[in-house]
Amino acid sequence: MKKVLIISYYWPPSGGIGVHRCLKFTKYLREYDWEPIVYAPLNAQYPYFDETNFEHIPQDMTVLRRKIFEPFNLFKKVSGRKKTDSANPVYVRDRKLSKIDKLAIWIRGNLFIPDARCFWIKPSVRYLKKYLRDNPVDAIFTDGPPHTNTEIGRRLSQATGIPLLMDFQDPWTQVDYYDMLKIGKRADKKHHKLEQLAFKTAKKTTIVSPTWKKDLESIGAKNVDVIVWGYDEDDFKANSPELDSDFSIIHAGQLGYDRRPDTLIKLLGDIKKENPEFGKSLKLKFAGTVDYAIVEMIKNAGLADNYMPLGNISRPKAIELTRKAQMLLLPLNIADNAKGRIPGKLFENLRAERPILCLGPTDSDVSTIIAKTNTGRSFEYDDYDNLKSYILEIFEKYQKGQNTINAKDLEQYTNKNLTGTLAVYLNEIKEDRRS
Repeated sequence: MKKVLIISYYWPPSGGIGVHRCLKFTKYLREYDWEPIVYAPLNAQYPYFDETNFEHIPQDMTVLRRKIFEPFNLFKKVSGRKKTDSANPVYVRDRKLSKIDKLAIWIRGNLFIPDARCFWIKPSVRYLKKYLRDNPVDAIFTDGPPHTNTEIGRRLSQATGIPLLMDFQDPWTQVDYYDMLKIGKRADKKHHKLEQLAFKTAKKTTIVSPTWKKDLESIGAKNVDVIVWGYDEDDFKANSPELDSDFSIIHAGQLGYDRRPDTLIKLLGDIKKENPEFGKSLKLKFAGTVDYAIVEMIKNAGLADNYMPLGNISRPKAIELTRKAQMLLLPLNIADNAKGRIPGKLFENLRAERPILCLGPTDSDVSTIIAKTNTGRSFEYDDYDNLKSYILEIFEKYQKGQNTINAKDLEQYTNKNLTGTLAVYLNEIKEDRRS
């Protein structure tokens, strides 16, 4: 069986969506004649932990772990946060930014390059070079961000000649939060230099959306193809739970201020005033971290009694929550590259077969997928009238007990099938090396 070294910062016990990219690939690679060997940190300061993710690691698979130094706990101590706090001042704020928060963001963008896990790069390359001398592999796979993974893989590929498949959950310098990091000219130049070196080293590049594929190619990436996130059919083996008895609008995952649904929250408050039955039935169930400004919007709209913050929950509970929803909220980042933003949770939302309300560009990759699978509707963030009409349409179906959809063509998005695509690309770069 062929072997691939997978370099991933996110690995169980990590929670959140990021861990599932590599975790699901490793789960199914053996079915395509590839043996995965994972390299991950031993003591990572993950924002979320989820022990249930261990269940998906293939039996007897080699997992290499080495210690990592990260500055996150130090930042939390200096800023007066608890170690268990999962809020991030760049993405999801738990309060108005302090001077310490702003300084930390500047340090993150300008001194920690490519990211705050950068202290793991040199020791990892030293360790893996030695490991590979005694345990050869046919390919290296990296998943970024964090692009510390990418840089480890680049240096390792250059040193050993082993072909690199470089995967992106998010772009590097084109990512929507790049400007939020307050990156100066010198740091920006270094980020772009490392990105270009990675493009030149990788034999194959994959990314999660068609639009972002074109974006990468526009700045010099070669041999780029798309592998979307997908869903794992094993996560849906349990019988479908009963739908919520209330009119639940559910979001599971980070809800940052760059996804603030101002218009949606306002119109929900307006409908509540106009329709007492709607107000009695409505429940906003948000699992995960929610930016403090969004919570304030909810309260100001008169929806405090309708809001149910569920905090961080395990993946099985998140999927159950999704399957019970009367409506699923899927806001895309309010950013220039939102057209290519395909959140990982989209595919679980598709498989849950509950009506999706997507906020973002109506010509986005997500909007196209939702339309083709018949799983919901997409609206611009400020489209008050059409948003209101759709919500009232779904609410009427809910009242009649007829809130169902007929999803189609979902099979293409299973993690098993998508891993088959990855295996094809791994075979290609292995054969290229031989020739």
